[in-house]
Amino acid sequence: MYQLNDKIKNLVPYEPISGTYQIRLDANECPVNLPEEIRAQFHLKLDEIAFNRYPDPLAERLVNSFAEYYGVKPELVTAGNGSDELIFLIESAFMQKGDKMLVVAPDFSMYQFYSSICEVECDSFIKDEKLDIDVDALIEKINRDNISLVLFSNPCNPTGRGISRAEAEKLVSSVSALVILDEAYMDFWTESLLDKIEDYSNLIIFRTASKLVGSAALRLGFAVANLPVSRAIKAVKSPYNVNSVSQAFGEVIYQQKEYLRNRQKTIVRNKEMLYNGLKELSAAQNDFAPVESVANFVFIKTTRAKAIWEFLKEKSIVVRLMGDYLRITAGTEAEVSAVLQALKEFFC
Repeated sequence: MYQLNDKIKNLVPYEPISGTYQIRLDANECPVNLPEEIRAQFHLKLDEIAFNRYPDPLAERLVNSFAEYYGVKPELVTAGNGSDELIFLIESAFMQKGDKMLVVAPDFSMYQFYSSICEVECDSFIKDEKLDIDVDALIEKINRDNISLVLFSNPCNPTGRGISRAEAEKLVSSVSALVILDEAYMDFWTESLLDKIEDYSNLIIFRTASKLVGSAALRLGFAVANLPVSRAIKAVKSPYNVNSVSQAFGEVIYQQKEYLRNRQKTIVRNKEMLYNGLKELSAAQNDFAPVESVANFVFIKTTRAKAIWEFLKEKSIVVRLMGDYLRITAGTEAEVSAVLQALKEFFC
């Protein structure tokens, strides 16, 4: 009788929160759908697709649109079926038997999960009490422990904290390990290293269309690296990894520069409104500590997290429960007002 191996036999499929809720602030998505004028362009693009043919293996038109938006060379960009595909692909292809990788904690849990599937030894670097990374200590650990790959989100999911551009450059230039900076939330901050990508042989940057760009449904992720590394990523990925519909729609979206810039300003403003409101609430609570964030959400430490989460669900508001923490996405202005009002009612 066939038996599942030890690394997968006890795994369970990912199950997001089910049910219908008026306000969803649990997944760090863009709070509004793309406007009608952009979706109208999608209909035109659909008529151009040859559905009987495989998609462009290099997603050239999509990559060109992405590259123009961010000001990078198209040949340095690889499109993926979401950043998750790229994380798994690079961990499995760039690591060899006996290599060690390093993640930081807390951080996006899938980095370490994929390492277990790839059977790669993975260590953790623990952040300080303020949930920040001591870059000098991180560099020391990477070099001392002979780490081959280090991967973390900047800004961080779930904390909303980040290391500065100068700190990131210091890290990359001080180690021989491959450094992957997942900049999924960098659209909401100003400390990206994208413009320095050709200066380093050991740097990969991830970007996503699931946050600011408001296209989580398309599952589009991008890896940006110098030319040799980019060629290697393209060589090891599956030939037709990004479907033709996502390619066509993504090409349109990244051409909407003014829309995306205005959306960024709105989301950042609403996040500040959320943080300031939570900070005001915390002044009267001994056990409610929001963390200042440079992303599109706010992380809150509280031993009452489960009770608050359940109370909000009863109000048809869903946020992310993470042990003794809550993570609340910055929604629309009305959604931010609603969650703050609900929290006031909880504390009354």
